[in-house]
Amino acid sequence: MSSNRFPPSPRRTAARRAPYAAALALGLSLTAAALTGCSTASKPHAAAGPAVSTSASAAPGVDSRERLSVGGGTREYLMHRPAPEGGGPRPLLVAFHGRGADAEQLRRQSALDKAAEARGMLLVYPEALGKGWGAGTAATAQRPDPDADVRFAEALIAELVRTGRADPHRVYVAGFSNGGSMALRMAAQRPDLVAGAASVSGELPTGAAAVKPTGPVPVLIVYGAEDPVRPLAGLPTPGPAAPGEEPITATVSARASAEAFAAAGGAGGPAEEGKPGYDCVTWPAGPAGAEVRLLVMHGAGHTWPGSTMPPPAGFGPVSTALDASSTLLDFLAAHKR
Repeated sequence: MSSNRFPPSPRRTAARRAPYAAALALGLSLTAAALTGCSTASKPHAAAGPAVSTSASAAPGVDSRERLSVGGGTREYLMHRPAPEGGGPRPLLVAFHGRGADAEQLRRQSALDKAAEARGMLLVYPEALGKGWGAGTAATAQRPDPDADVRFAEALIAELVRTGRADPHRVYVAGFSNGGSMALRMAAQRPDLVAGAASVSGELPTGAAAVKPTGPVPVLIVYGAEDPVRPLAGLPTPGPAAPGEEPITATVSARASAEAFAAAGGAGGPAEEGKPGYDCVTWPAGPAGAEVRLLVMHGAGHTWPGSTMPPPAGFGPVSTALDASSTLLDFLAAHKR
């Protein structure tokens, strides 16, 4: 999985491996998620209801569990279609869950359905294989084809565009933790496909699995300043995974992730601003129109700001300074390709 922030103290850095292994073992089966934007704060949202095959959701739209044949196999995803249906292609958000979690868990914790419904956005939550995404470029014993998830995401977007549901000029990706890193990978490697990306507690992979931006994409990264699972300063040397599990992907810091996208997009120099409950760093859009923003939530852990769902033990506090789901969608919706 992936996540980061501004550099932590030496004491937090030295202690990060043990909390990470414990938190993954205990908490990722439950999930926690985070995202935000440097604008007006709003109150935390209510958790969305459970997804079903083809019945009405807690939001006014329609939920369904869909399947897609890709790469010789079948992949699944949850979809929330805003009401009223019809009316032409919609802006599309592809939201990737964290490692050890699933689509429904991200859906309930983030309440993205409600925020997307208010903006008329089509929302899909893909399911990862083995509850983890190939957010990095290195093959592992559990993931011999590290590019399979990129192709799945491409095929999913292509299908929704082909069927007239999604606007190809307004395709966005977001995610939490390992899913946040997956969203950044899509933005980095497919800048001609993605109009914007948002990552909560997810950073760019480094080392043998390194992912580097290849073109201009507006990017928002939201991070907890006290993240004990995926530190703000990055995870260059992650500890060993549990027996039989896929190795943890090394990451650069949250700031280095933002800087990489700013450089690739020709953004201007950073402007730093303190807000109530968080710090905001903005790299203003250059000629390509790709603004990059980093939000660091004061006192927050490996969590989704504004969520009303308690995080797993060991993940740290949830920030209430922002409604992350509304903030990230406002950021993304301001851009199109």
